[in-house]
Amino acid sequence: MIISYSVPDKCPVCGHELLVNRLSCTYCATKIEGEFSTCKFCRLPAEQREFIEVFIKCRGSIKEVERELGISYPTVRSRLDSVIAALGHRVVDRGEGETVQARDILDALEEGKISAAEAARRLKKGDS
Repeated sequence: MIISYSVPDKCPVCGHELLVNRLSCTYCATKIEGEFSTCKFCRLPAEQREFIEVFIKCRGSIKEVERELGISYPTVRSRLDSVIAALGHRVVDRGEGETVQARDILDALEEGKISAAEAARRLKKGDS
């Protein structure tokens, strides 16, 4: 039985990107050595990769993602924006009168990740 682990994306010492140095075939035992970068998706945290999998399974339907994950529409949008930013793309204001940061703060409050006082402090300060 072969046990496989996810490739770590960051160095535990300095936090920079790790390179894969060796690949091997589980069938014929061929081994390839060198310096290989992982894909953008591989470098995402597990939570974001799982979100992407559900998003694709639901064919991009935010309503279906809401039902599948049991989260609100704003939370789905926030997580999607988070993935977009993590992949190196610019996240634009949704045009709903709120900045992406403010929405993230409100989503964190809704999910119980921060207190109302902390949300108010962050909204006043303008950070997330």
